[in-house]
Amino acid sequence: MPCASNKNKKQSDLFSLLLAVLLILAAGISFLQAGEEARVLRFPAIYNDLIVFSYAGDLYSVGASGGTARRLTSHPGYEAFARFSPDGKYLAFTGEYDGNREVYLMPAEGGTPVRLTYSPVLARDDISDRMGPNNLVIGWTPDGQNIIYRSRQAEWNDFNGQLYLVSKEGGFPEELPLPRSGFCSLSPDGSKLAFNRIFREFRTWKRYRGGMADDVWIYDFKSKKTENITNNPALDIIPMWSGQKVYFLSDRGEEKRLNIYACDVGTKDTRKITDFKDYDIKFPSIGPGAIVFENGGYLYKLDLASEKVSRIPVYIADDQSGSRTELVKVADKITSFDLAPDGARALFGARGEIFTVPARHGNTRNLSNTSGVHEREATWSPDGRWIAYISDLTGGDEIYIRPQDGSGQPVQLTSNSDSYKYALLWSPDSKKILWSDRLFRLRYIDIDKKQITEVAKGKIWEIHDYTWSPDSNWVAYSQQELNSVEKIYLYSLSNGKTIEVTDSWYSSYSPCFSTDGKYLFFVSDRDFNPVYSRTEFNHSYLAMSRIYLVTLTAEAKSPFEPKSDEVKIATQGSEAAKGEKPDKERASAPAKAAVEKVVVKVDEVGLKDRIVDLPIEVASYSSLTSVGDRLYYLKRSTVDRQTSFKYYDLDKREEKDLGQVSAYVISADQKKMLVAQRREFAIIDLPTAPIKIEEKLDLSGLEMWLDRQTEWAQIFNESWRQMRDFFYAPNMHGVDWEKVRAQYEPLARAVNHRADLTYVIGEMIGELNCGHTYVGGGDLPAVKRVNVGQLGAKLEKDRATGYYRIKKILEGQNWDKDLRSPLTEVGVKVKEGNYIIAINGQLVNQVKNIYELLVNTAGRQVTLKVNSQPVEKGAWEVVVVPIERENSLYYYNWVKRNAEIVAKATNDRVAYIHVPDMGVPGLNEFVKHFYPQVNKKALIIDVRGNGGGNVSPMLIERLLRQAAFIEVARGSVPNWDPAAVIMGPKVCLANEFSASDGDLFPYRFKHYNLGPLIGKRTWGGVVGIRGSLPIVDGGYLNKPEFAPYNLEGTKWIIEGEGVEPDIFVDNDPAKEYEGIDEQLNKAIEVILEKLKTEEKNIPPVPPYPVKK
Repeated sequence: MPCASNKNKKQSDLFSLLLAVLLILAAGISFLQAGEEARVLRFPAIYNDLIVFSYAGDLYSVGASGGTARRLTSHPGYEAFARFSPDGKYLAFTGEYDGNREVYLMPAEGGTPVRLTYSPVLARDDISDRMGPNNLVIGWTPDGQNIIYRSRQAEWNDFNGQLYLVSKEGGFPEELPLPRSGFCSLSPDGSKLAFNRIFREFRTWKRYRGGMADDVWIYDFKSKKTENITNNPALDIIPMWSGQKVYFLSDRGEEKRLNIYACDVGTKDTRKITDFKDYDIKFPSIGPGAIVFENGGYLYKLDLASEKVSRIPVYIADDQSGSRTELVKVADKITSFDLAPDGARALFGARGEIFTVPARHGNTRNLSNTSGVHEREATWSPDGRWIAYISDLTGGDEIYIRPQDGSGQPVQLTSNSDSYKYALLWSPDSKKILWSDRLFRLRYIDIDKKQITEVAKGKIWEIHDYTWSPDSNWVAYSQQELNSVEKIYLYSLSNGKTIEVTDSWYSSYSPCFSTDGKYLFFVSDRDFNPVYSRTEFNHSYLAMSRIYLVTLTAEAKSPFEPKSDEVKIATQGSEAAKGEKPDKERASAPAKAAVEKVVVKVDEVGLKDRIVDLPIEVASYSSLTSVGDRLYYLKRSTVDRQTSFKYYDLDKREEKDLGQVSAYVISADQKKMLVAQRREFAIIDLPTAPIKIEEKLDLSGLEMWLDRQTEWAQIFNESWRQMRDFFYAPNMHGVDWEKVRAQYEPLARAVNHRADLTYVIGEMIGELNCGHTYVGGGDLPAVKRVNVGQLGAKLEKDRATGYYRIKKILEGQNWDKDLRSPLTEVGVKVKEGNYIIAINGQLVNQVKNIYELLVNTAGRQVTLKVNSQPVEKGAWEVVVVPIERENSLYYYNWVKRNAEIVAKATNDRVAYIHVPDMGVPGLNEFVKHFYPQVNKKALIIDVRGNGGGNVSPMLIERLLRQAAFIEVARGSVPNWDPAAVIMGPKVCLANEFSASDGDLFPYRFKHYNLGPLIGKRTWGGVVGIRGSLPIVDGGYLNKPEFAPYNLEGTKWIIEGEGVEPDIFVDNDPAKEYEGIDEQLNKAIEVILEKLKTEEKNIPPVPPYPVKK
């Protein structure tokens, strides 16, 4: 093993130099931000000579000509979308002061914010989420009395939201008469609304031309007519009305950059006003005579009269406390763990740092102390001397080792990284390290020689299962074959030969050598025990796995060979005759000083025929580790779906339960174990009974000096690298990816808030012009949410009395907690048309908004005083338990209404099914509605608003099913065989919100000629993703990795375009708001017409055979 203080002095010096440069650069970042022009200034608004914008989550104001900005807010939440009132006296904005994202108002020069809205806490509401924040302030009415905002409080589809007005004095909001909307702007007289029908401004997808590429529309409140005034394939968004012109952003043109255009409302003439080429214009807003916007992180002003653009230099001169270096706890950011060879210490990777924690006594050690460097996959050498890990100190994934006690400098083992590296694995002799990477390679490095050897290269995917033999001379691994079956191989380090251990009939994986090197254990899917479905005569294999072993040599005996208890006869001169201690007593004597060295031998001939199964039940098994006669493993049962810890004793031939743990590691000396239970860890002796953690490890010492600036720089660079290494198209869609990094890196170094870093990364990855480039999460300032209880009803305020009329009670299914509707529960004496007089004894007409009285009441008993008239006299009391949000109830009622419309219009002959997504919820909706309707003559399947997933092949296979014959039993009725089939015609409804697997379903539907597709072109995002790799602060980054192309191999399909309908129908907004669904009506019309010629009826039973 090399010595870090001598042999690798040059490498140590290089590490010191790199770390010093990193720290100097971090200090330089803070200095530059304090002394130079600020950047990443977001969501600006302008009124005459005053501009307000968001920076690092707070609102600031600055003069229209620039200067040093003054901070207006300082709450931990993110304040955004400030909008001046028409007289310039007030600012309405979106904030999180009281625990929910709401609309607030304060004086334009600053002051105490006043909360104006009270809405439910949504499951999805984040300023950096691709769906955008809830309760987003958009503007004011021209008279300055009301604020316009967009909310998803009554919307089941996260893509969509509705527009509301709330008085600047507060009060009950009024919904604008549109089914959905994005950004908007009222005409000067307030009679018309320029608006986007789609909201996608937070998407990280540039130059998009799919079904959600919107135009600017004008809605006339009087005539209820909607007019498209831009009508361009490009993206036309964020309309801003001034006089006879509507200004908007569009990425039409050669550069496809979002620039400002102007459309004359009368002539419809459209002109390009700005000409930015490097960055898109983001989130412009209009004020008297000017538009202000962000471009490349800077603020700009467009003078409407001269059409001249000027940059506004802004300086931030406050303490910037959100990005100060601080000491933080990181136990909640653990991503990996290991155990010292003797069990004296545990090793943890957390937030990019490497720590060792003592079993009982001593200090926790931070071995790395390199905030801004992602060090991960740390593992302890079996000889105890070294910690190996992957680090991106040099700008790429390289492997390092460093002394376990923290002394000395790390030694860099690899260089010139060309791919993302996965888990490291030491050889038992501590001389080699094995790892795999995104290039499908499995490699090891000889630490003394610094020589890398390639063990294998995956045929179709990455290799993630690998292990060393106890003598360090063999590597066992599994890889996926071309038929998708996983096969286990052995690789010999001595001669470089690869040997097949298992065949291509049964998937085999998780190899593990026995301690003595005689066996190779593995998990294999060789048991076939189907479970039959409750919904149809079909099968599923819930579990197929057990643990197996193969004897590596022909001479090795099976541990399950027959045994026979025989009587031992003492002979003259035997130990027993001489009075020697029997074996049982001698068993406690010290072991021999010299232990026989293990040498693993493999007889290739007949190897596949020497497989033996362990007599354990079929389940899912993982994490195999051999210790003597015991094999430890994790088992997940299909019955209770719980993971339990077990070991199998080969000598006693029995399985023992060790309780429930989430993970474990056994020390190299095989005497100690590190176990994890519910984020708690303990070092214990090898257990023989169920584990109960009594002395858990003290993780309070897992802390680091966090330099957020350097960490954010690291996250930016790693996001860039991951996209480079994982993006499905090696040509990066023709984008100069190095240039893109250089373009956005200055913005990343200018941020002072994690949400703004997400924004910058999103802009960078958006340059790839691809769906599913998602980024989010991370260490954001925490804001505790405070719920606002919901009653499962639409209310309207009686203007005369101030009491609230129950306009509509949302139906539910109260046996289902997700569909509980409080006012419909048994014993609740309330009906539509009743008035709510008081809540918990407080009159509702004494507050501006009834929901003020429902704050923090979700899940708690609330007493309502209710009456049939808007008066106190005669009112009665009912006790209800409000729910947290009503979105699922709105969905349930929408689907129920659609089904009733179809049933009524078709005389109950046509089935209607809506599938909201292609995940488990969507599959459940399909199952709930498909099987009870298989007796119907036709089907309308609706995937409008389908958010995607992966079950579209399952649904399509059901719809493709055709009967082969008819079956009947005596006294019964004949039925199709196979059953669970709708034999008649089918149509599919899709729209611009049918996304991802919601794109693929209509594509499949058309491909198989199942019927016509009706509606609008779909979203067009089908390059698939998998889970995020670790990001140091817990954030996520999804890389588009799997893309479809056509059967002819001539073109990529759907991505960036969507699926065109056979029959185009665009729902008129006014009619849809009034409950008229023109797309559904067209589907009914088409299916009824098809039934005239395509209806399938079961013929009568023929005469029974006579066989005398």
